[in-house]
Amino acid sequence: MTGNTEHNQQPARHRRDKGVQRRRVLIGGGTAAVVGGLAVAGFASADTGTTSTTDSATSTTAATEASASSSVCTLTAEVTEGPYSLDGALVREDIREDKEGVEVRYTFTVLDQDNDCAPLADALVEIWHCDSLGEYSGFVGGNGHTEEDDGTFLRGGQMTDENGRASITSIWPGHYVSRAVHVHLRVHTDVTLTDDSYTGGDLVHTGQLFFDPDINEEIQAISPYSDNTTKETSLADDTIYDDGGASSGLLTLTALGSSVSDGYKATLTMGVSTA
Repeated sequence: MTGNTEHNQQPARHRRDKGVQRRRVLIGGGTAAVVGGLAVAGFASADTGTTSTTDSATSTTAATEASASSSVCTLTAEVTEGPYSLDGALVREDIREDKEGVEVRYTFTVLDQDNDCAPLADALVEIWHCDSLGEYSGFVGGNGHTEEDDGTFLRGGQMTDENGRASITSIWPGHYVSRAVHVHLRVHTDVTLTDDSYTGGDLVHTGQLFFDPDINEEIQAISPYSDNTTKETSLADDTIYDDGGASSGLLTLTALGSSVSDGYKATLTMGVSTA
């Protein structure tokens, strides 16, 4: 691989472009309690991700999400998209293809801060990340492994519904030298859908998603992640994540079973600017 890959860059190259705004301004009307509820839910889930939520907690979360669009929302931090983006992502719900790993069921709720934090419908939420060996489709070999590269595995997106929600199924990412485990994310508006992809549109948000470090440690220790022997960077030492919690892309995790291998539901409410 050439020097344009994230694997081979010096750590300073991973830091945010100073021209990218890192906005976390409370906006809109309503009470601040809703934002606090979202933040608390995010951290609590990360701390207890290996246990199932109770009926009461589920009801509280549903009520919180339902009221978020009419109350105060937090503008999600924007960061560099990194060197592994590709144009024309497949529009699909399941992006795993034949990649093995711990299942992650993402649900994103996108709110438009320029429209009183109303749900942003008909937006394309696109994600991409490396596989269990730390390799990205289209760039295989950057983390020292040889495998088939079709240029599409672990890449794709879904359109948001009338509630601003989009769901995508993938696997927990692996790791590679110099970065903590993460997922890349973009939100597009006004795209034109094709048979299985999209064209055009406006990019309204670029960010990255992060995972609870304790759960991640358990997952990276099991197969197939344990086959990756490259050095892992901790979340605390990552040059992109700034310890801002949910507003910096830290996912809320809920266990799908009694073991980490059973997988997780990962949720995040994102405030974006469409202006």
